[in-house]
Amino acid sequence: MYAVNYHRAASVSDAAKLLKNEDAKLLSGGMTLIPAMKTRLAAPSDLVDISRIDALKGVKVSGKTVTIGAATTHYDVAGDAKLQKACPALAHLASLIGDPAVRHKGTIGGSIANNDPAADYPAAMLALNATIVTNKREIAADKFFKGLFETALKDGEIVTAVSFTAPAKAGYEKFRNPASRYAIVGVFVAKDKDGIRVAVTGAGDDGVFRSKEMEAALAKAFDAASLDGVKVPAGNLMTDMHASADYRANLVKVMAKRAVAAANA
Repeated sequence: MYAVNYHRAASVSDAAKLLKNEDAKLLSGGMTLIPAMKTRLAAPSDLVDISRIDALKGVKVSGKTVTIGAATTHYDVAGDAKLQKACPALAHLASLIGDPAVRHKGTIGGSIANNDPAADYPAAMLALNATIVTNKREIAADKFFKGLFETALKDGEIVTAVSFTAPAKAGYEKFRNPASRYAIVGVFVAKDKDGIRVAVTGAGDDGVFRSKEMEAALAKAFDAASLDGVKVPAGNLMTDMHASADYRANLVKVMAKRAVAAANA
């Protein structure tokens, strides 16, 4: 085992100072970083543990505004009674992540900051038109996710919370990899006074993306049948050992129809 310095941050400002150490990495749930370290894909000089910072935990609902602390676990997102009323689709999404061990350790902030192309939360953030709050600024979800494992975060920037306005209707459905539970295709659909937003994860060759074709179809009538005539182009979808681009194109449509049906249920 190579040497690494472990720090338990007492506050966000404390964590920001510790991040200035050479090759320091934030540690929250550790669901991605620890396996990467075990396989030598990552070798940080310092680990800055933010999992014990109470200010980064919890779900708050004020009117229609929902704020979730970055260190809130998937388990707590899934089980929060206030969120289940305000945005049941997001609570449902969290309940589908990994297995119980992953849900009890993994965090929403870690997932968003990592931006795995098959992760669930990025699709929710895009569809909900969420704001990603950091220790330095606020970033619209449309500008936050930049590509595979790439975000708008800069050096020393820490995700502290996500915030969004609860939609009138929302739904999320995914076709899961049976081993990892990651999305081979996942679709989050949200409807509010500003219109319809549809975000797709697990399928794009450049990560999470919005489907303008589906948004236009659902704007005419928010019903699963509205998607019958929509053709999902396979050109920008990925092909891997789990599914071809053409198969994923079909799955996007199927999962979108199920998500709309769930939103209307």
